[in-house]
Amino acid sequence: MKLSYDALQETFSNPGDGLNARTQLNNGVPMPWFGLGVYQMGDDSTTQARVQSAIRCGYRSIDTAFIYRNEAGVGAAIRESGVPRDELFVTTKVWNEDVRAERVEAAFEESMARLGLDYLDLYLIHWPVKGQFVAAWKVMEKLQRDGRIRAIGVSNFMVPHLEALLAETEVVPAVNQIEFHPYLRSTPLLEYCRLKDIRLTAWSPLMQGTVLQDETINRIAERLGKSPAQIVLRWELQTGVVTIPKSSREERIVANADIFDFRLSPADMAEIDALDRQQRCGPDPFNFDF
Repeated sequence: MKLSYDALQETFSNPGDGLNARTQLNNGVPMPWFGLGVYQMGDDSTTQARVQSAIRCGYRSIDTAFIYRNEAGVGAAIRESGVPRDELFVTTKVWNEDVRAERVEAAFEESMARLGLDYLDLYLIHWPVKGQFVAAWKVMEKLQRDGRIRAIGVSNFMVPHLEALLAETEVVPAVNQIEFHPYLRSTPLLEYCRLKDIRLTAWSPLMQGTVLQDETINRIAERLGKSPAQIVLRWELQTGVVTIPKSSREERIVANADIFDFRLSPADMAEIDALDRQQRCGPDPFNFDF
């Protein structure tokens, strides 16, 4: 569902919506705007405890991946949460080695066994492995047709990757998960995905803490009585980007979600937009060796 700036402001203007606010993906599946990422969360036991805390706080979207080595912890937390499965949105990803080895379906079944779930809400190709992501996508299309996955998408795909994929496949990705924060706004990619109705999701939305030192962000935070992290996360949502910050500390998991009782003005948004400097904290999708 394509949303204008004004529509986005209305979406996030009601504090009661909070963590229940959802966007509709291009195949009609509703996805929470805000969720918990579990990259470097720790082992399965630690991850289970943190995910359980997040679900108790109202989080309904959990994002993991094979390479995070904590899918089993995520699955255990979901099963023991007491929250109906259809109220939760679970994402995992196929890793590069499995894409290269042409074992996407086997990797999916292994992830599902670790998660202990009957179906998956969203399955992503983790990185655009050169020359092989189209074949991987066609397997994922089949898994979706078989009813095992509600939506399929990609991660770390830039415009040329998306163009190559769309030229040879049938299903438009529902999601593209990328590094996205005030220092890396990726405007051409953001606009391309809006044009194709692909929902962007931000990983490392706080740039591993780097942007929290920014003078502009701190000035806006002080004026609004919010933390720098809350300002950045609110900016991401009002930009129309699904956001999945990671934290291993329960108090930060709670604080990160406290962003639905205020709004950034158009002037605030423009100031933060202007911080873009195309600065990454993660690998370059055009140059990665893993």
